[in-house]
Amino acid sequence: MAKDKGGSEVAGAEGRDWGATLFLPKTEFPMRAGLPELEPKLLKKWDETGLYEAIRKQSKGRPKFVLHDGPPYANGNIHIGHALNKILKDLVVKSQQMLGFDSNYVPGWDCHGLPIEWKIEEQYRAKGRNKDEVPVNEFRQECREFAAKWLAVQRDEFKRLGVVGDWDNPYSTMAFRAEATIAREIMKFAENGLLYRGSKPVMWSVVEKTALAEAEVEYQDYQSDMVWVKFPVKTIGSGAANLQRLYLKDLKAEAILPDDEFFEKLNNASVVIWTTTPWTLPGNRAISFSSKIEYGLYEVAEAPEDNWAKVGDLYVLADKLASVVMKSAKVVSYTRRGGLLLGGLVCAHPLASLGYDFDVPLLDGDHVTDDTGTGFVHTAPGHGADDYIIWMQNQKALHDRGIDTSIPFTVDADGVLTKAAPGFTGKRVLKENGDKGDANDAVIKALSEAGNIIARGRLKHQYPHSWRSKKPVIFRNTPQWFIALDVAPSDSPAGSRPEGARTLRDTALKEVERVQWVPEVGRNRINGMIETRPDWVVSRQRAWGVPITVFRNVETDEIIPNATWKHSGELVSRIEAAFAEKGADVWFADGAKERFLDGLVPKGELAKWEQVRDVLDVWFDSGSTHAFTLEDPVAFPGLKGISRRSLVKGGQDRVMYLEGSDQHRGWFQSSLLESCGTRGHAPYDVVLTHGFVLDEKGQKMSKSLGNVVAPQDVMAKSGADILRLWVAASDYSDDLRIGPEILKTFSETYRKLRNTVRWMLGALAHFDGRGVNVDEMPELERLMLHRLAELDHDIGHAYETYDFRKVVALLSHFMNTELSAFYFDIRKDTLYCEAPSSVKRRAALTVVDHLCDAILKWLAPILSFTAEEAYALYRPGEASIHLAGFPKIPRGWRDDNLAAKWDRVREVRSAVTAALELERAAKRIGSSLEAAPVVYVDDADLMSGLDGLDMAEVCLTSGIEVIAGPLPADAVVASDVKSVGVIPRRAEGTKCARSWRITKDVGSDPAYPDLSARDAAAMREIDGAVA
Repeated sequence: MAKDKGGSEVAGAEGRDWGATLFLPKTEFPMRAGLPELEPKLLKKWDETGLYEAIRKQSKGRPKFVLHDGPPYANGNIHIGHALNKILKDLVVKSQQMLGFDSNYVPGWDCHGLPIEWKIEEQYRAKGRNKDEVPVNEFRQECREFAAKWLAVQRDEFKRLGVVGDWDNPYSTMAFRAEATIAREIMKFAENGLLYRGSKPVMWSVVEKTALAEAEVEYQDYQSDMVWVKFPVKTIGSGAANLQRLYLKDLKAEAILPDDEFFEKLNNASVVIWTTTPWTLPGNRAISFSSKIEYGLYEVAEAPEDNWAKVGDLYVLADKLASVVMKSAKVVSYTRRGGLLLGGLVCAHPLASLGYDFDVPLLDGDHVTDDTGTGFVHTAPGHGADDYIIWMQNQKALHDRGIDTSIPFTVDADGVLTKAAPGFTGKRVLKENGDKGDANDAVIKALSEAGNIIARGRLKHQYPHSWRSKKPVIFRNTPQWFIALDVAPSDSPAGSRPEGARTLRDTALKEVERVQWVPEVGRNRINGMIETRPDWVVSRQRAWGVPITVFRNVETDEIIPNATWKHSGELVSRIEAAFAEKGADVWFADGAKERFLDGLVPKGELAKWEQVRDVLDVWFDSGSTHAFTLEDPVAFPGLKGISRRSLVKGGQDRVMYLEGSDQHRGWFQSSLLESCGTRGHAPYDVVLTHGFVLDEKGQKMSKSLGNVVAPQDVMAKSGADILRLWVAASDYSDDLRIGPEILKTFSETYRKLRNTVRWMLGALAHFDGRGVNVDEMPELERLMLHRLAELDHDIGHAYETYDFRKVVALLSHFMNTELSAFYFDIRKDTLYCEAPSSVKRRAALTVVDHLCDAILKWLAPILSFTAEEAYALYRPGEASIHLAGFPKIPRGWRDDNLAAKWDRVREVRSAVTAALELERAAKRIGSSLEAAPVVYVDDADLMSGLDGLDMAEVCLTSGIEVIAGPLPADAVVASDVKSVGVIPRRAEGTKCARSWRITKDVGSDPAYPDLSARDAAAMREIDGAVA
């Protein structure tokens, strides 16, 4: 043993492994994450320890933040869009929980509807069974079992994403209590007078044989037949009154005609319409025009001999579109004969010879423009919303003129033209598989034979398709059940609706203004949709759904229950109780009508009451989820007592809805209308929307393109935390992109974050918990605490505003740039080499402890598995990090003056680093510890800020000399720090075998001849402790 200066024995230095004496990081937190193996273990742990239940217990008494789940459809494995949606919801739920709210998430499923019916029908066809021969409740039971199977599959897949919620007690629209509530909700509309049965054109799926709502339709490219059709003007006589009404001289006329001649030509003219649905012409009953458009009488002067448009033909057209029409009709030249006032003009039907021998009036409509077509709109009130509206608006005037105002049913449920379309009965608009039928060709042929077509062609345009079958739909007049948007409900007590709101549409628009929309553009989007949407068609001609639980008097059209029928309350109670006990199947059971109406309707009158067997639009189901989830404390006790601050004086709770941006016309809107119609207010306070998921090139994903990214594959290869990081770091307000290269980038981002966490955990292996007070800490430690205080504000605000992208950006920059590349870089020497009693070392460990605590909690909502894994090592024995709140950072840590000073210090560090990089590149030095540069500072303020700082430590050099004054000509000056010049020099002295710093005091302690004085003193303390 060697002896020290006092004669005491110390451990010998000869051949000693100095690396083993360093306080290097030690941790069981692996560099390689192994997330695919780790994450299922943590999920099992969360289940076994009852994490969700523990969170609920801990949260009692807090203000509630409820993210009400928009129900996915239970009919297949989840896709990447599902993963985005559920992860984003989990980010909101976990961050709101850590912000101090009781943020309870109850997942839900939409289980009724056509896609599931289709699956069962496919199974039937494969077995040679006919659905129509199967008892309806047997069929419904198979649908229920199918939905239950996929609900279970999806539940496991959603849990695998790390989403925490009430998975053991989710809601589903097919639960008996849910079906009972949905039935009760539709009966509320019956009682308040908004539910009615009407016959109007609706979007109809021939493939699915049911009406569709706007939310069930998507627009795709489609090639339509287009025709320009003549409606001959009927003879109207030569009286002066008619002449004044129909003829207007103007200066645009190319050949001004005497009145009699003009009028004679008009009698032989035709009003020309343009349509892309020739099959609707049998349903034509009027022509719409606009009094705001200028029209003229045009005569064909030159045309090919075999042309449909002949020389001498006379057409009434919008002036702005005449040249386009003539070109389409292959007319070589033409003459404008004068302008027209169209009021009172009557035409003949172009297919009059086939039995359409009625007058076709011209109606003035706001929907007519001269942007395309002819300036006229062929109006078939059974096949279009605008057509129906203008026809109904003119009912009295038309009746007074002796015109039949009934709307014909020209197309049946199979897309086949009926007897109401003479000459075309049996022709198909669409085939059963959705392909184009033979109706268009038949109508075009008949028009040609009648001499009433002047041109035809094909047009590729956006056309409505069913979002389920992806097949085109048709507009078809059919009896359906509607909820009226522009009628005042009969049960609106004062104060139940926003001030100034009379109708359901009024109420919904008022509530749109009250609700917070994230992003804000969502407000304008849904506002525009509600302003222009038609009444809500809520009936579907299918089997698997909640029935419209009303009875209709076939003689009077009365609906029960209603606001005045004395037994309404009893009928509603019977239906609701029966559904709650046995489900909606009881409605379809034999004798259901008699049981429900027993004692309420005289037996002799039962035949007058028709039991409605249509089922509800599934959007009504999902639009009612607030009623059977948020308002049912028996089924969901964790949601009991929600007191919304927007509705209740003193209320503190908020409800959020979060879905994709397409749900402005779907769930957001159906929920809004349902709640406003029955409660007078929106069911939510905040609505957050996200975009769709595209591939790396911005293309939609499809199996045919081979660009589908399955979340199951990503989790199996990289782990759910990589998906969670992708969601959090992306701008969810726009469409998101994903693919192999993008995932590789996020894996690298994750690796850097993980390594920073790993280093902190390793450093803290040497922390005994004895911290240092802030006022005793060096400036660098106080600077890091200042940065924590700044981040606490910025990250807290980002989480409060659902800006997860900013959270990731702030943490990534802080962890990679400010910690790993700056603070840790500087303090590694102190942490590894200084004595255990060193105040600076203990201060650094204290700060690392604060950093680790804050960073893990800030990361927890995003990297839920990684944060949990790290926290178990950081705080062994403590409960899950997901039971913790965000860190409480003292405001007193903030020191803006210190931060401003260190911004300048870092300028000097940057200048030195740049100069030494040049030296390293020239191979004049290896490590920066081989340097002891001279630094010139030509800035008095900057120089004063360096006073008292160990700039060699800051710059990671073995020595440094800082001189105030002008910069020498040979100094290296960084482009971004003009007031600092550096003259590189090699450090003088001997390299310390322990810290690798080059100093002149190596060997000053004979017991440790290879160490610097600092390291020798540290070793004496370490060796003394060991002894």
